[in-house]
Order: sequence, then structure tokens, then C-alpha cells
Amino acid sequence: MRLPTEDEKPFSSNVKEKEAIELIREAVDRGINYIDTAWPYHSGESEKIVGKALEDGYREKVKIATKFSWPYVENELDVSLEDRDDWYFLFDEQLDRLKTDKIDFYLLHSLDKSKWSRYKESGIFDWLEELREAGKIDYIGFSFHDDLDLFKEIVDYYEWDFCQIQYNYVDLEHQAGREGLEYASDKGLGVIVMEPLRGGELAKKLPNEVKEILDADNSKQAVELALKWLWNQPGVSLVLSGMSNLRQVRQNIEIAESYKKDEITEEELSSLEKARKKYLAISPVDCTGCNYCMPCPNEINIPRVFELYNKSEVHGEFEKQKKKYIKLPEKEKPKNCVSCGECKTKCPQDIDIPEKMEEITRYFNKEKQVK
Repeated sequence: MRLPTEDEKPFSSNVKEKEAIELIREAVDRGINYIDTAWPYHSGESEKIVGKALEDGYREKVKIATKFSWPYVENELDVSLEDRDDWYFLFDEQLDRLKTDKIDFYLLHSLDKSKWSRYKESGIFDWLEELREAGKIDYIGFSFHDDLDLFKEIVDYYEWDFCQIQYNYVDLEHQAGREGLEYASDKGLGVIVMEPLRGGELAKKLPNEVKEILDADNSKQAVELALKWLWNQPGVSLVLSGMSNLRQVRQNIEIAESYKKDEITEEELSSLEKARKKYLAISPVDCTGCNYCMPCPNEINIPRVFELYNKSEVHGEFEKQKKKYIKLPEKEKPKNCVSCGECKTKCPQDIDIPEKMEEITRYFNKEKQVK
């Protein structure tokens, strides 16, 4: 969920509360019935605002999905994976924030190798079953950011109800990918798709070469193609689309209402495959702008640095993006990276962020300063 913010920064804590509540309620009034959130989203504000938005009878109209977000809340709340009392504390706090007595879909958040090894040793699955037997949750799942082999191992380890993976027409072989989708679906899991537009990259930020392949003159056409492609995929149960303003809500609902099963054409499928290859060939950093890497202990604005680098390379805008890079506050520049590695352990895309910080510093310093 990407709510509207005062500073227009994705996942900023400065959420426009009134506008966000209006956005959520209009979405529900128009038929959206599944809301995905998590404690860390918008620096702790997302669950609170969802709870407020679902007052006045709206809670009964939707299913809520949120997450057990260890280790993202470990320092903020002093929550330990070794202490079951801490798990109850976190869960009860989430119920209070969401103003509900039950969470419909509860996920272990952003599983990767390091988190998975700890979860297996923790006994958390017995605890999840306790919550379900007590009527506190209905469905147990996990969201995932690692490689295919680990994904299959996790699917086979427990009788999950559902999983949540990054998937779109570009990421066919990324993380779980198409093979993971089919594997989970064949095992009977519901498969929820996140990042259907790669954090907006497959909509308003498409490179010209890709737009030409798709013959998409505007962002709505690009969004429609990307969503139609997903809705046409066997095994996809639900598609999450982060919407940060009413225009996006209305546009996505309009696209969904007009979609007819299997209406995507062979010509469109062929164009999307060509677009995928072109997109991957010209994108230097596989960043979706999720902000999981933030805050940086040295105050580097990692998502913004990646955004400038990608725009420079993808759109051929070196001079334009370098001017913006130069105007960054000095503390936000990648030269301040000390390779502590904290961001690298948090990145769902498994980007070697310290290495990229060094690369980008060299990149924007390779030409004379722009005046």
C-alpha cells in the first residue's frame, strides 16, 4: 500500500491522512475488498490509517492482510524472535492499530534465507496455529524475496494457505518467478502478486524504447497491458496494486471492470515479451522503490540515488539527472557509504547496495560538474 504523502516520497511517514482515508473508502465503495498493509509501511503509519479508514462499517466489507514483520520492527519495538510474549505483544498492537478483533490474512513478512532459518528454529508455526484456533486469524501465508530453490523449500515445509510473490511481465525469472507461481499453485496455495507494475516503473516511467514496442502512448495503456497480462496468468489468485491517489484508484478499477477473461491477444503477448527483454537490457539497477533499505544509518537517500541512476541510463538523461544528483544534500549522496551492509540485508531484490553506491559515485563524477 502506497498512500498519498505530504512530501510525495513513497512510504514516507508524512501521510495525508484525510486524503488516504478518502482513497481507501472510495476503493471499497467501488468494489475493492482486500487491503494489504504491514507495520513498517509508511514508517509505522499504514496500519493506523487503514484502521481509521475501516471504521463506520467499512471493516465488514473487506479482508485485511498484514504481516509479522520481524526483523523490521525488532529495534523499534524491542521484539525478539526468541520470546513468544513479544509475538503476542506485536500481534495485539496490530489488532489495536487496525481497530479489529481478527486479521483475515496474516503473513510472515519478506522471507529470505536468513529470516527463514531463524523462523524454522523459533516455533512460530505452533503460535500461528494457536492464533487461528482462537479465531484471531483466518489464513496463514508468507511474502517472499529470494531465489526459486528457497521458495520451493518454504512452500513444502508447512501447510500454507497462500503466498505473496513479486511477479509481472518483466520478472518471469526473478525470485520465485513463473516457475514458483506454478509450483505453489499446483500445491494448492493461493498466489497473491505484489509489484505488478514494479513500483510504477511499468507505468509512468517506461523507457521510450519499451513504449514503442508496446505502442502505449500513455501510462493508462501501459498499466492496462501489465494488469491484463497478470489476470490472464493461470494460478494468480489476486493482484495487489499500490495506489497513492484517487486518479490511480479510479483508473485501476475502470481497467478491472472492463477486463474480460482471456481477452489479451497473441499480438499483445508477443509485444510484452519483446518489451521485457528490452527493459531488462537497459535497466542498471533492479530497484522497485520499496524503501525497505531505509533509513540508512549514514542518511544516504538510497532509493533516490537509484532513481537518478536508472533514469539517466534508461532514458538517456545523464546531464539532466546529474544536475539533480548534484543538488542532493551532501549527506544523502552515495559517497558517504561505509559499506556497513545494513541495507543489503534488508533489500528484497538482493541488490549489493554498497557496491552500487560506489558505482554510482564514480558514474556521476565521470564528467565535469554541470553548472
